[in-house]
Amino acid sequence: MSLPYLWIKALHIVFVASWFAGLFYLPRIFVNLALVEPGSVAERARLLLMARKLLRFTTLLAVPALVLGLTLWGGYGIGFGPGPGNGWMHAKLFLVLLALGYHHACAKILKRFEAQEPPRSHVWYRWFNEVPVLLLLAIVCLVVVKPF
Repeated sequence: MSLPYLWIKALHIVFVASWFAGLFYLPRIFVNLALVEPGSVAERARLLLMARKLLRFTTLLAVPALVLGLTLWGGYGIGFGPGPGNGWMHAKLFLVLLALGYHHACAKILKRFEAQEPPRSHVWYRWFNEVPVLLLLAIVCLVVVKPF
């Protein structure tokens, strides 16, 4: 293994973990926003500010995670090609696309809160909050175990 490869791999792991930390916490803010009493203007404003800042920061973390991952995939040929033993990478890429979709869904939900559209129930947001945990679990298992 070359030194640049190991640095890219290490940074990829750090940025992915940081990106997902944001995806874990942002829906928790949505849970709290859904629970805000109608007259609690200051609390709602504070939670919206936190959500906006976290979404912006999480997006900034996602970009290098994706660029470094694509560098490992294309530049170093990790899991590249349709041959046997690379199915795990195709599954991982699909799950990464789902994670990007989830990230986008979080941005849309935040816009709905900002527009003061009626939120879903706090229970819905609690279940929505579990999605990135399952995605990360599946992605890590695919990368480490490489089952197919």
